[in-house]
This record gives sequence, structure tokens and C-alpha cells, in this order.
Amino acid sequence: MSPLHTGATATEAFRSAFQSFPERVALVLPDGGTWTYAELHQRVQRMARYLQSLGLERQQGLAVLTGNQPEALVVIIACAWLGLRQTALHPLGAEEDQAFVLQDAGIAALVVGAQHAERGAALKARGLVRHVLSLGPSPLGEDVIAASSAFDGAELPIAAQPEDIYRITYTGGTTGRSKGVVHRHRTTLTMLLQQLAGWEWPDELRFLIATPISHAGGAMVLPTLLRGGTLVLLDKYSPEAFLRAVQQQRITATFLVPTQIYGLLDHAGLADWDRSSLQYVLYGASPIAPARLAEAIERFGPIFGQLYGQAEAPMTIAYLRRDAHDLANLERLQSCGRPLLGNQVALLDREGREVAPGEVGELCVRGPLVMEGYLNRPDATAEAFAGDWLHTGDMARCDAHGYLYLVDRAKDMVITGGFNVYSSEVEACLALHPAVAQSAVIAVPDARWGEAVAAIVQLKPGAQASEQELADFVRERKGALHAPKQVWLEAELPVTPLGKIDKKSLRARFWGQQQRQVG
Repeated sequence: MSPLHTGATATEAFRSAFQSFPERVALVLPDGGTWTYAELHQRVQRMARYLQSLGLERQQGLAVLTGNQPEALVVIIACAWLGLRQTALHPLGAEEDQAFVLQDAGIAALVVGAQHAERGAALKARGLVRHVLSLGPSPLGEDVIAASSAFDGAELPIAAQPEDIYRITYTGGTTGRSKGVVHRHRTTLTMLLQQLAGWEWPDELRFLIATPISHAGGAMVLPTLLRGGTLVLLDKYSPEAFLRAVQQQRITATFLVPTQIYGLLDHAGLADWDRSSLQYVLYGASPIAPARLAEAIERFGPIFGQLYGQAEAPMTIAYLRRDAHDLANLERLQSCGRPLLGNQVALLDREGREVAPGEVGELCVRGPLVMEGYLNRPDATAEAFAGDWLHTGDMARCDAHGYLYLVDRAKDMVITGGFNVYSSEVEACLALHPAVAQSAVIAVPDARWGEAVAAIVQLKPGAQASEQELADFVRERKGALHAPKQVWLEAELPVTPLGKIDKKSLRARFWGQQQRQVG
């Protein structure tokens, strides 16, 4: 492609922020100190020069295994400057999965947070990467923080090119070995423009990152900096730690996953903290029960905006505005919003034809937000891009006003006796019961019907309800087809490292080595 039309890089967006707001506070440190935009810029340049000194060259791979610490952001932005391919290992991931990612992505250097030194040592022993470095003092390897401080902080020329791979993000591997999702700078810039234009940012932006910067939390960094905002990183999330940070740092905006919102609502000390500064709560990454969302709006105010995306088309496929979170229209609370400008969205049947208005089809998307493809997986890429659409695997319907409603993941739909039951509908019904904190509805084997609806339920602290009571509650409101044939009460539902309910592990209890025969 001619340079006339190739566009810019994400790195230039970082540089624009540094140049625009040099004296503003970019980052609040764990000890209460701060870095200005100019100080963050200098640290990035020193880190970039240090990484260059190791012989790392444009489009080689660098992986990070860290928590939410300021120095990790320095490494990530330095990678962007040098045109390195970035890959994040989830801090709570399994060693085998992390080793697979290092090998599959062809990683040349791994930077490990000091708190993950033991895992870093295990990965180092496998001999998969040329450089294993420590983010802080540890016996693992050279401390990149100390080593980079000796280098010049003057600005380097940007090495990244518009068509370079910006990052490779690995999916959760819920249906087997995880896949590397390849994103060029195009994707990040598209997402950034849609975030800035489509989301509802407060004028005074103090953003609390309470989810891993290795995943969704990291997508909040660049738009915050481009708006001249201040970032506050929460390394270990808990309702108490979150509320303390909001009060002490006068946080105005944040991003949470639904399980975090449920935890806040059920936290006994919620009313003890000053939350008056909080103006905007983005949420997403998994479905939220409308009844619990209504409860959140009642307790926090009309400050919620829902984002919808996935690893293959991140964060900004669709958005539900704050004013659409209408307590007088509970059905609308089930929506993930309307497509954002720049995305084409269609609901397709199994033959690739658009379904009629109001009917359920697979949500498919095309546009510059979509990934380049899966690394080293041409067959999987071809399947995902069938018919020149990205097939998200999410089943959805669309109303007359253009609002999208996710009804299930294709693999989470229960097919019982030839009828489709969408787990999200049963979960939303269970959430209406005053004793239910959250639930997971899955398919279990059934000799007569092939699959049966089952529910694993977590009750609110101090609440009581029997399994039969909950099954009857759904039957009365949704009918016999949707009523769980089996209900289990558990103190806590399993979650993935990203905070989503882990339905894969729940299904494994019942299916074992047996494959689902339908769906």
C-alpha cells in the first residue's frame, strides 16, 4: 500500500499525548507519588534504548508477565516505540499455557514482574526465549527498571510502521488450545477513535484501572492519556481496595466486569465509602443480569455505559449509552447497545443469510476494527472469516430501534428436546430472585432429551433459598422449558483469570471426556 494511505501508528498517539500535556499528572504511583506526562515520556525513552541495547529489533516479539504496576506500562509503551510485537501473559494463567504462547508467538524477550519471579524462573528453564528480564529486583534476571535508568531520556525516532503487527492477544482457550489474535496498528487506532468518539468521558478524567492491564484494563490507557487524564492502577482488586481508591483518589471513571459489580453490590461496607466523585462506570466482557444492573443504577446512579467487543474485534463493536440505561425500560437493560460508527454488523443464520428483524442469528462484524487473523492458524482464520464477515460466536437479536441483544454464546446455548434455551435468559430470571447473587446456567447430559438445563447458583451473603424454590421460580416466570432440571448452590462460582464465570470448568464436571452431541 502507498504511504499516502497507510495511516498512523498507535505510537504516534502516545507521542501526541506526551507532547500535549507535559506538566499534567499521568500516573499516580502505589506509594502516593506521581509521574507527569513528561516524566513518563522520559522513562519510556530510557526503556526503549535499554531494549535496543539487548539487540531487540522491530517486529520481534516481547512478552510481559506482570501485575498492574506503573513500570509495566513503561515497557509496553517502549515496545510500541520500537515496533516490537507485544504479547501479554495473564498473571493467573497456567504455566503450560504461558509456555505455549511464548513458543507460538516466537517471543524473543520476556519481562517478568518481581512478584511472578517463581513462574518466570520456570518459564526461563524451558529455554523458549533469548532474554528473561525482571521488572524490579529479583534473582530471575537483570532488573530492567534499574538498567534502563542509566540510558538517555531524549526522544528516539519512532521505529514502528503502520502495517506492523502491534500486538498478538491470546484467547482464553475455552474450546481447546488458545489462539493468537493478530492486530496491526490499524486495529488499535480504530478502537481508539471509536472509544474517544463513542464513549462518554468525564471532563475531569481520573481513571481507575481495576482489571489487568494485560487485557481489558490496558485498553483504557491510551484514550485516558489522549484526554489529558490521570491513571490510577489497582494491582489487587477487592471491593474494599476499589472503594478506598475511589474515595482517596477522587476517581471519576473506571471499567469493571459484571462479577466485580456484583461484589460491590454485595459488599457490607459499600455505604461507608465516599463514591460521589464517580461519574462513569464502563462495564462489559461478559453478560450482566438486568436485575443486578438495575440494582447498581439505583445504588450508584445513572453512570453506567456498556461496551461490547471480543479479542478478535476489541472493545468497541457496540456501546449502550448511559441514557439508555432506563429503569423504566428493563428490557433495554438487556441490550449491549448499538454498533459504533465504522462497524458493519449483521445477524446471520447458518447459511450466512441475514435473519428477519427480531429473530436470533450469529452476530457478525466487518470493518477496520477486525483482527488480521489467527497466528499460525489459517484454517481457524478462514472459518472465522467465512463469507467475508468476522463470526463472533455470539447469538443475538436486534430490535426496531437498532439495539442489539446478546442471547448467548453459540456454545452456551442448551438444546433440549430439539428446543433452544438461551442460558442468559435463565440467568436473568434467576437474578430477579432476591436471594441470588449470580448464577451460571449450562447444559448437562440427559438420556431422554439429549441436554437438560442446569443452574449453579451463588446466593447473596446471609440469604437463603432452596434448590427447588429456585427451579420453581424460573418455571413460574419462564415456563417448564426454561426451568432448570437441576440446581446446585455453591458458596462461590469459579471465574477465569479475566473475572468471567468459568463455564468451561463447570461443564467439565458433567461432561468429562464426553463430547456434546448437539449444539
